[in-house]
Formats: sequence, structure tokens, C-alpha cells
Amino acid sequence: MSNEKESVALSSVFASAAMTVMKLVVGLMTGSLGILSEAAHSLLDLGAATLTWFAVRVSDKPADDKHPYGHGKIENVSALIETALLFLTSAWIVKEAVERLMADKVEVHTTWYAIAVIVVSIVIDFFRARALTRVAKETNSQALEADALHFSSDIWSSAVVLLGLGLVAIGWEKGDAIAAIGVAGFVSYAGWQLGKRTIDVLIDSAPEGVAERVEELASATPGVARVEHVRARPAGATVFVEVVVKVGRGLSLDQVQTVRDAVREMIRKEMPEIDPLVVAEPLTLDDEDVAETVRVAATNLGHSVHDIGLYTLGDRRHVGFDLEVDEALSVAEAHNIATTLENTLAGELGADIGIDIHIDPRRNHVADGESLSEGENATIFAAVREAVAAHPMAGGVHHLFAQRGADGIYIAFHCVFPGSASVKAVHDVTAWIEHDIRSRLANVGRVVVHAEPKGHADRKEFLVGVSSTL
Repeated sequence: MSNEKESVALSSVFASAAMTVMKLVVGLMTGSLGILSEAAHSLLDLGAATLTWFAVRVSDKPADDKHPYGHGKIENVSALIETALLFLTSAWIVKEAVERLMADKVEVHTTWYAIAVIVVSIVIDFFRARALTRVAKETNSQALEADALHFSSDIWSSAVVLLGLGLVAIGWEKGDAIAAIGVAGFVSYAGWQLGKRTIDVLIDSAPEGVAERVEELASATPGVARVEHVRARPAGATVFVEVVVKVGRGLSLDQVQTVRDAVREMIRKEMPEIDPLVVAEPLTLDDEDVAETVRVAATNLGHSVHDIGLYTLGDRRHVGFDLEVDEALSVAEAHNIATTLENTLAGELGADIGIDIHIDPRRNHVADGESLSEGENATIFAAVREAVAAHPMAGGVHHLFAQRGADGIYIAFHCVFPGSASVKAVHDVTAWIEHDIRSRLANVGRVVVHAEPKGHADRKEFLVGVSSTL
């Protein structure tokens, strides 16, 4: 596509050069100010076409450290220079036309080659404008669009020159100067249109309709609660867009990233000229429950919670949960953390809900284990089997393991339960078994009960790190 832009821009340079020479020669031969003004207009087009060719070559260079948004705005600078040249040319044409209108006598010769050169230029302008417009739309190039506008305005200005030559042919020689003023009018109008669009781009005016369409696409993306705002700034053929969306604050980082990627993909699919930056901000949703509020508040403070439960005591609701803190903290430090979280939740949940926090130590070390003697193992294994057998829901025990650690004896085993039993029921039984084991043995540090359904084929020698709460 870049090669096509350069090719159509270069062909416009050659076309402008050819028309400039033709019009200048014929204008000097006939003395027609209309044709000479057209030659000046074509000379301007030659400079503009050359500038456009240079701009499209530079604008497609990739972004670098000094130009993080790419080089696209070189096309807009090129278009601004073309605008200034258009108005300068118009001023010169009007000056010459007024002088001729005030002169006593002006000689203008209407010849067949004067008419021929104008007709040929109209044909060339038509095909060049069509080619430039096509590529400009395909590449969203403002420099090529400006060049196409030049050639399109040339068609109308050439038609006015033909009219002036016709007036001269019927005896009204002042008609040529009038036609020249008409050419200046078309040139000025083209410059005004081009300049307005160019300045809008250079001052980062948002392209019409882009923000509304981007907001519509982002709002339709699953996971987006609402679109906060959209900012758009064009740079050459690319429009850089910043979209700030609100998402449920309970989403994980991976889920938030998935939403952001979906918004970007949606925008790029529908609007390929857009380079979107999507920013996701947390939002408290109307349907967020109390448990989700507790988790989010704790996460925002850098802590984890578990075992969240809602209770009604009398006429007041309570939320209770375990707050995980570093086991090395002092009670005072841990209490300060709990108090901060409690105050945060009170502000979000209101005074009608009681907040009950249990501080739970989080282990941050890995202790080296020490093997037990055969006699110690036999005693521990017997106590475990007796505790399991004491509860009717619990089945067989296997993968039994024990070792001595810094904080006591570590015991882990697999226990079979009916496959249809609920998680809560099994959890209650594992907690009961753990308590029973502790009552039978001294110096127990931790008990890990891995619950599995009856008939499960477990081929692992030992499952490390499974908590006693399943």
C-alpha cells in the first residue's frame, strides 16, 4: 500500500510538470491572463505534488524513540504548506486581474491551441483526481486527499478560463480578467477547505464521529460495565484513541486483561485505521455481593481472606471471615491490619452490617522435616486410623505420611468419602477427624486430610500441600 501511495504521488508530479509547461507556453503566446493564472496554479500544483510525494514517503516510517506516534503528521504539515501556497497564488492572480480590468486596452488572442491546452488539462485533472481520491480513501492519506482536491479544483478553474476565452472571442476582452478572478476564487475555496481540515488535525481535533463509534463498540464488549470517556487524535493515516472503560472490581487481573483485549479487537475489526489504547478501571457493580466486597477490599490492601460467611444475629447481619497475615507479625501489627480492613469495609457496607475478623497466620517458610522412628510412626498411624474409623462417613485411609518439623509433627493422608456427599459435610468431618487426632497425640503441628470420592483411582504416592479443608 505504501508503494501505491508513492507511485500515485509521483505520477502527479509528472502530470503537474507537463501541464505547467503547456499552459505557460500557450499563455505567453496568447497573452491570456486566465491561461497564465492557470499556469501559475499548475506550478503550485507541481510544488504541492512534489511535497506530497516526499510526505507519503516519510509518513509510513515506523515509530521510533523520538516519534512514538509515528511520522504520520508529516502529511498534515505538507498539506498546511500547500494551503499557504494556494492563498499566495490566489492573491497574485487577483492583483493581475484587477490591473487588467483597470487598463485601457488589453490584447488577448483566442486560438485553437489555447482552447486545446485547457481541454487537455481538464482531462488530465479528471483522471489524476480520480486516481488520487481512490488511493487516499484506501490509505486514509490526507496528503493524497489534498493533492486530489487540487486537481479537482483545477477542473472547475479551467472551465472558467474556457468561459473567459469564449467572452474574448465574442469581443469582450475584459472577460479574460474576470475569468482569472474566478480561478482565484476556486483556488481560495480549495485552500480554505484544505487548511481547515489540516489545522484540525494539527491541533488534535477529534475526527467527527470517531469517539461516538468507539464508545458504541466498547460498550457492546462483554465485561465492560460502561465507557468512562474516549479521546481521539489523528496522525496521518492513523487515529490514536484512548478508551477508559469501567469493569467489575472483582475481576482478576487475567479477566481484566481479557476484557481489554476484547475491546481492542472489537475496535480494530470495525475501524482498522484506529490504534486503540484501552484502560480499565474498577467499578463497584450494583449486583456485587458482600463476600465479593470483602475480597476486593482485602486485595486492595494487599491481603487475602478466606472462609467468608454471612450471619444474622438478632436483627443485625454480620460478615465473618479469616484474614491471612504473616505469621512473623506481632499481635499489635496484625490487629492494625485487621482494623484498617474493618474500617474500609464499614465505609463500603455501612453500619448496619457487623464485621467479625479472625486473624489467621500465613506460613512463609519451608521447614526441613525429620524422619520419625518406626515406633513413632506406628503410634501415629494407629491414632489416625482410629480417628477415621470413629466417624461413620469416613472410609479407608491410604498414602499416610508423618514427619517431625520445627512446629511439631506433620501428618498427611488420603481419606475416602461417599461421592455424593456435599463439600460442606465432608469439610466438617475432616475438621472433626483433625480435632480427634490432636486429642489422641501430643505435639501435632499440622494435619492435612486429602478427601477423595470412593472409587477414585489415585496413583500419586503423596499429595503435598492440600489443606485439611479439602
